[in-house]
Formats: sequence, structure tokens, C-alpha cells
Amino acid sequence: MAESEEQDKLLKRINELAHKNKKEGLTEAETRERERLRREYIKNFREAMRSNIEMMRIFDKDGKEVTPEKVRNIQRKKGLRDD
Repeated sequence: MAESEEQDKLLKRINELAHKNKKEGLTEAETRERERLRREYIKNFREAMRSNIEMMRIFDKDGKEVTPEKVRNIQRKKGLRDD
């Protein structure tokens, strides 16, 4: 939940800077801030996506697990699997 709130704050500030840039332009400091915020937002997004994928188990229509072996190995290393 806190991660989502942090992402929302980052996105809100990024959007504020984008709107300001369209209306009047940004100072050099604001341009640097925008780039830093964008990098942080993308980093957080990728971490969350990686975590979601690593927690996922995939099953075919017959109920057989078809989770890729690479993901299974990661899950084993994290103690998420007993097999």
C-alpha cells in the first residue's frame, strides 16, 4: 500500500512538471528533478512488476502447472516453493 502511495506522489509531481513545461517551461533544476523522478518511478515500477511475476504460478486449462522453470527457481530460492 505504501509503495502505491509513493508511486502516486511521484506520478503527481511528474505530471505537475509536465504541465508546467508545456505552459511556461522548466528551470534547469526542475528539469533535473523531473528526470530523477521519472527514473525513480520506472525503477519502482520494474521492482513491483518483477515481484508480481516472481510470485505468480501459471496453470494451463487442464490444471497442470506450466510456470517457467526460471521463475520456479527464483521462487525456490526465496522459499516460496516446496518442490
